[in-house]
Amino acid sequence: MVSLIHVFLYFLSIYLHDGIVDMRKILSIDGGGIRGLIPALVLAEIEQKTGKAIAECFDLIAGTSTGGILALGFSKHNGNLKPQYSACELAEIYQNRGNEIFPHSLWETPLPLGGYTEELYSHTGLEKILDEYFGTDPLSTAITKTLITSYDIQSRESVFLKSWRPEYSSTTMKEAARATSAAPTYYEPAIVSIDGVTKVLVDGGVFINSPSVSAYAEAKKLFPEENDFFLLSLGTGELSRPIPYSDAKNWGKVGWLMPLLGCMFDGMADASDYQMKTFLGKNYIRLQTNLTDASDDLDNVTNSNIKNLIEEAKKLIKIHKSEIEEITQLLIK
Repeated sequence: MVSLIHVFLYFLSIYLHDGIVDMRKILSIDGGGIRGLIPALVLAEIEQKTGKAIAECFDLIAGTSTGGILALGFSKHNGNLKPQYSACELAEIYQNRGNEIFPHSLWETPLPLGGYTEELYSHTGLEKILDEYFGTDPLSTAITKTLITSYDIQSRESVFLKSWRPEYSSTTMKEAARATSAAPTYYEPAIVSIDGVTKVLVDGGVFINSPSVSAYAEAKKLFPEENDFFLLSLGTGELSRPIPYSDAKNWGKVGWLMPLLGCMFDGMADASDYQMKTFLGKNYIRLQTNLTDASDDLDNVTNSNIKNLIEEAKKLIKIHKSEIEEITQLLIK
C-alpha cells in the first residue's frame, strides 16, 4: 500500500523537476561606472557559495554600461567553452585599473579651462583594457545568451546587441563593451558596423540603465515554452545625495549635465524595479544598497572611494544575507 509520504515525495519530485529545476534564470546588471565594483563583488560571493561560474548559473545575462562589460566578461569563453573570467577577476578591473578607465580623474586633477566643451576622458585607456580582456572574440561566441544595451544617436534608436542573433555575428565583444559604456560627456561615441550598417553608439543608460524589463521580455521570446522565470537584478548603489533647490535654480546647461545623468539613471532603475516586482513577484530579487560612504559619482576612482565601494558591497551582502542564500539554493539546483 502506498503511503501518504510516498505520494508527497512523488508530487514534490514533479514540482522540483517542472518548477524550480527547469526555471529559466536571468541576470540583469545596472550601469554605474566605477560603482560596477559592487555587483562584481556580490557575484563573487554567489560564485563562492554555489561553486559555479556565473555563466553556468544563468540562461540569459543582460547588462548596461559597466554592467554590460561585466555581462560580457562572464560570457567570454577560455577557448574550451568554459568561462574565462571569474567575478573576482573582473572585480580587479575596478579595484586596480580605475585610473586607466578614467585617466586623470576629476577627483584627482581639476578640470582644465574649456574642459566642459569636450569629453571628460580619453577612451584610450578603456579601449586598452577592453582589448586585453576581450581581444577579437565575436559576441556570438558568448557561452551564455548575452544582451547588451546601447543607443544609436545617428538613427535615434535603441540598440540591443544580442549574442544569439545573426545580425550581430560580426560584432566583437570589445565593440559591444565600448558601445554600451560610451557615457555621454565622459567618452566620445563608439562607431560600430553592425550587419553592414555604421552605427554611432552611446551608453545604453541613456534609455535603460537597469535592463531587467528588457531582459525578461527577451527571455520570454527566447524560451516561449517556459512559464517560470527567475530574475536577479543587481544595482551599483542607490544615488543618495540630495540636489538642493538653492543649487539647482541657477544651473544652466553645463551645471545640469552631471546631475541630470544621475537622476535619469536612478529614476529608470526605480521604474524597472517596480515593473519587475509586478511581473514576477517572488521570482524577482533586486539587490541594491544606499551609498552612505562611497561616492555616487561614476568616475571617482580615488583609493579611498574604491575602499568605500568595497565596504558598500560587504554591507549589501550582509544586509541581504537571506536573499543571497535563497539565490544560492536556486542556482545550485
